Amino acid sequence: MPTSLEIVAQTLNFQSPERVARSFGESDFVWASVNAVTFATDWSKDAAGNWVRLDEWGNRWRRIDETSKGEVVEGVLPSLDLIDQYQFPDFSRPEDYGDVREMRKRFPDHWLIGGLPGFTFNIARKLRRLDHYLLELAADPANIHRLNDRVDQVLYDMIQNYAAAGVDCVMFPEDWGTQLQTLISPRMWRREFLPRFEVLCGLAHQLNLKVFMHSCGQISAIVPDLVRAGIDVLQFDQPDLHGIDQLAAHQAEARITYWCPVDIQTTLQTRSEEVIRAKAREMLEKLWDGRGGFIAGYYTDNESIGLDPYWQQIACDEFIQYGTANHFTGEPRL
Repeated sequence: MPTSLEIVAQTLNFQSPERVARSFGESDFVWASVNAVTFATDWSKDAAGNWVRLDEWGNRWRRIDETSKGEVVEGVLPSLDLIDQYQFPDFSRPEDYGDVREMRKRFPDHWLIGGLPGFTFNIARKLRRLDHYLLELAADPANIHRLNDRVDQVLYDMIQNYAAAGVDCVMFPEDWGTQLQTLISPRMWRREFLPRFEVLCGLAHQLNLKVFMHSCGQISAIVPDLVRAGIDVLQFDQPDLHGIDQLAAHQAEARITYWCPVDIQTTLQTRSEEVIRAKAREMLEKLWDGRGGFIAGYYTDNESIGLDPYWQQIACDEFIQYGTANHFTGEPRL
């Protein structure tokens, strides 16, 4: 029987795994992270009764209750004039990756993910706060470029250290879309960010790592660019926002693997067993088909989407029962 590590590797390489890889139940994945000293604090209440914290970069966050994720209300850089003075946390020390090496020893047969805090955008936008950052992308591109360069050096160090510690991939969150379109024009994205994706993915691949990316929103316009840049896995919680047929069409052009639950905003919200099972089967038939290219996912925060876990369990059951080689021919694709 193949190990989880082998199942995931076969999935990414479109080598007809005997079952669909999955991130729920007996998951094929384990996570590891760096233990560097940063500016991060726990959530606490300030004098006005607001929940606040600092993240690893020193940005100030606020939330309205004890369970929400909150948002950045004050970036650590009040001005782009301070780019060169800001001292990033140091992620370059190999000794801070001891927990990663320990996870590799504990789980030699699982796919080990090294967590990154984002690629360039997800980190830099918080340092200036998103609204300022997006304006400055257009109004002051030279200074934004300098800031992004500094962020990329931090990521460069992290990728190298994760590789040395034994992970199988690095994974990062970077939300590039609203429900309708990308946050910036595809042209601007290609000018400022595509070259950075190419360099960072290129480094990871040189070190024999795969690159996984989570993104929310409608980013269909840049999916082909992400694939060409070297992203190996795209993790979407709203696959229906893109369209299952459109996602499959991208696979007809290149080897891209999707990691998705059934859509958390449409399919799951029907609370219909018939609809949920049918969607899980459609995803397996169009995105996996016994050949690879799909990882069955699970959205871990049922409370935030207002659902009893029962409804996702139906999807999980269908993924497990139908996602076996017995149901598919396993013909190799690109």
